[in-house]
Amino acid sequence: MTRENKGIFHRIDWVLVVLYLSMLLIGWLSIYAAVYDENHYQIFDLTQKYGKQMVFIIAALLLAMGILIIDPKFFSQFTWFIYGFFLFMLVVVIFSGREIAGSKGWFAIGGFGVQPAEFAKMATALALAKYLSLQDIDLRKYKNVIGAATIILIPALIVMLQHDTGSAIVFLALVIVLYRAGLTGFVPLAFIGLPVLAILALLINKLILVAILALIAGGFYFFSKRKIRTSLLILALFLGLSGFVFSVDYSVHHILKSHQRNRIEVLIGKQTDLKGAGYNVNQSLIAIGSGKLFGKGFLQGTQTKYNFVPEQSTDFIFCTIGEEWGFVGSALLVILFTGMIVRLIQRAERQRSRFSRFYGYGVASIILFHFAINIGMTLGLVPVIGIPLPFISYGGSSLWAFTILLFIFIRQDSSRFELV
Repeated sequence: MTRENKGIFHRIDWVLVVLYLSMLLIGWLSIYAAVYDENHYQIFDLTQKYGKQMVFIIAALLLAMGILIIDPKFFSQFTWFIYGFFLFMLVVVIFSGREIAGSKGWFAIGGFGVQPAEFAKMATALALAKYLSLQDIDLRKYKNVIGAATIILIPALIVMLQHDTGSAIVFLALVIVLYRAGLTGFVPLAFIGLPVLAILALLINKLILVAILALIAGGFYFFSKRKIRTSLLILALFLGLSGFVFSVDYSVHHILKSHQRNRIEVLIGKQTDLKGAGYNVNQSLIAIGSGKLFGKGFLQGTQTKYNFVPEQSTDFIFCTIGEEWGFVGSALLVILFTGMIVRLIQRAERQRSRFSRFYGYGVASIILFHFAINIGMTLGLVPVIGIPLPFISYGGSSLWAFTILLFIFIRQDSSRFELV
């Protein structure tokens, strides 16, 4: 190892590295508990998921080491190539990929599956950071907002064609980066408000909801300066939101698949189906609730041991932690994730390079979205859209993609004084 590389390892943020390693260990033990087989009790058994996860972890650590010794300028200089390559992979997998759980988004390599969508999130975060770091980019100009939105939406739309709605939605988390880059508060408000309006459109008579929107528009018009431009903007927003209200039903009943539609209706209380669409969430809540304060103990979870919770090593891995380690163990995991996200934002703010700063926010945004939505799914707070818990859920693609995503930023941060 050269003196320069030794210096790199001295300068890296070891707090982020320790948080990462802690999550890897928690994830590995949780997968072991989730699919434990008394006939294959060795945690290193490569015929079982926990043995395979060990291989994934070793490969992830090698990836992390490799990223730390690469010239940090590489990621900025080759951003568009990386972005274009993974867009190409997203298209190719539609035609030659393997279908898993209704999504045709996997390449079959030996006995494993590789999902390009997971890596495309990292590539999109890089591309967005590169675009926003250009000197003439000002998000107060609509053309620049459209340019940034295009970078986010292209991979999201391609992933939608793979019938992987959950992964497609994750790309929208990068709107947070735009907000940090100077986007006005209206867009983030719309990002939050439109899902709320969509839920109301499913719960309330649409004519009543449009009437409420008309009253709100009238209030804005009454208290505005009533200039022609302002009046036209208020009218356009009212018509646009009214159209959105009436489009929700069509989208739910003609675009979403039946199981996705059922999950949404269970979530908002329009149906109760504890044996069908609501089964996963109901069993998840039972598992987490049964853990109480300190949990039942390692390998003692009955909901986990007897396979009551589907997908318990992937999308619902948090149930295993809740049942076996209780509220205390669950709270500890939440603290670890919160600490990582806060640390990422703090480190992003101290970057001298705009590219590194915006990329750091992209990393934090993607991890935050996965963390919040995955745990929200297990608690019945959001629809079950099938996205993994970073560093915890079983799977090579997810683990490797999140490792690359995180360690590119750790590498950028270690050279923040050299990068401008």
